[in-house]
Amino acid sequence: MSLPRVKVAGFVLAVCGTLLCASARAQSTEGGSVKDVKFEQKLGDLVPLDRVFRDDTGREVPLKEFFGRRPVVIVPVFYRCPLLCNQLLNGFTRTLKPVKLLPGKDFEVVIFSIDPEENPDLAAAKKANYLKQYGRQETASGWHFLTSSQDSIDALTKAIGFQYTFNPRTHLFTHAAGVVVATADGRIARYFFGIDFPPRELEEEIERAGGGKIGSPIGRLLLLCYDYDAATGKYTLSIVRILRIFGSATAIALFSYLAVMFRRDSRGAASRATALAPHHHP
Repeated sequence: MSLPRVKVAGFVLAVCGTLLCASARAQSTEGGSVKDVKFEQKLGDLVPLDRVFRDDTGREVPLKEFFGRRPVVIVPVFYRCPLLCNQLLNGFTRTLKPVKLLPGKDFEVVIFSIDPEENPDLAAAKKANYLKQYGRQETASGWHFLTSSQDSIDALTKAIGFQYTFNPRTHLFTHAAGVVVATADGRIARYFFGIDFPPRELEEEIERAGGGKIGSPIGRLLLLCYDYDAATGKYTLSIVRILRIFGSATAIALFSYLAVMFRRDSRGAASRATALAPHHHP
């Protein structure tokens, strides 16, 4: 097999792995199905600045306190999330490290919980952890870890297009992963989906939002977090079964692709050999 085809095969394997994970996550759960989970892009829409949240000190403040002077990066999570939210916050913090712009000076970071039962003490613990990871304690005033009532949570999640479901059995949420960049006056300017973001691109979008510019919609990458058993540290059996089914399908698809490539190589080699063979005439 030629080198380019080896690279293509590797690419196909990577794509199959991505599709496998996405397919395994896209299953129905108690209390809601994946079709109810969305992260819609509402570019240009306003954030509900009058809604009141509690900051990590327990102080009740309207959202407008974090707007008005600088662009804002909004991150929806829930602090007790055993998997995806931690990965999102880890990835976001990692992304900010090489960014020249600084929280509290050039932009604000608003991280809010979608769980109305979570409290400022939990938010404060999260803030301390991620400030330590970020390594710039002087930016503490630019990081805001918020909690609130269901009404305020609903207003903000609706405004940014973040639609999720709650699983009453596990007391966990089915949700997507991503961050939202907003202008200083509270208009949604750009979305980033997933758990890792290009630092330079994020920096450029924050700068554009600082100038009041609204970005363009981007392709969606939804990572879903649900049916995780915190007691065992494993996914539920339904997810495991789906992983096995799609794993088998992926293996079959990959081997079929490789078989076709080998067959084409063999035919090509045979054709070249025939063309180069000496011809004898009577």
